[in-house]
Amino acid sequence: MLRYEVDGPRAVITIDEPEKRNPLSTETMEALAEAFRDAAADPEVRVIVVTGAGDRAFSAGGDLSGGFMDSPIASHGARGAFADMLRLIRRCGKPVIARVNGHALAGGFGLAAACDIVIAVDHATFGTPEIKVGLWPMMISAILQRLIPQKAALELMMTGRRITAAEAMQLGVVSRVVPAAELDEAVDATVDELLAASPAQLKLGKDSFYAVEDMSLDEALDHLHTGLTAIGLTEDAWEGISAFLEKRQPEWKGR
Repeated sequence: MLRYEVDGPRAVITIDEPEKRNPLSTETMEALAEAFRDAAADPEVRVIVVTGAGDRAFSAGGDLSGGFMDSPIASHGARGAFADMLRLIRRCGKPVIARVNGHALAGGFGLAAACDIVIAVDHATFGTPEIKVGLWPMMISAILQRLIPQKAALELMMTGRRITAAEAMQLGVVSRVVPAAELDEAVDATVDELLAASPAQLKLGKDSFYAVEDMSLDEALDHLHTGLTAIGLTEDAWEGISAFLEKRQPEWKGR
């Protein structure tokens, strides 16, 4: 159902039901939330990668064959694990990369979109097909409407139309589109770039980036003004500037 693997500073979370296109059952959503908690709490983990098994689907969304809506009231609390997971991605303080190896639909679309960096294969498609089965993409709307222009997002939700990886990049959901043969190389290169940066500044920067998205301009400027001072007080800021002036590689302390 789910694999969680740590390889040095990288944690990889894999939805592992390729024969069913990696669906998001209630159990899988709970396991995903727990995996993100584990990665966030592990001091050795500096970058988190989430992906799907196989080469057909990142995730096709909710598992409709597994009783996804059999007990809508009784299962209300359990489905909250998906919202918890989306919050954890934003608040874990570590970069999260979506390795989109295939179709990302419904909740799978939302999961990918919630990640900080999205690298997708060129044959992947994205969409919110919930309307076609009498549902609506409720929780993922909170993510998508912050990324996609309002009219485009609502049209996707109302029609259930799929878009290509290239279209998803144009709409601001996907960071990079690559051929399937280059997916792992692109993810590895991005992980290496992130590992070369200060973990302290990545955390402060990511936190501030998402904190100001719903603020007014004045509130955001005040928040970021204070944030710049906070960054200047870190050991990594001093180390980074010293290394630049001394023409050497910095040795990050993460604080």
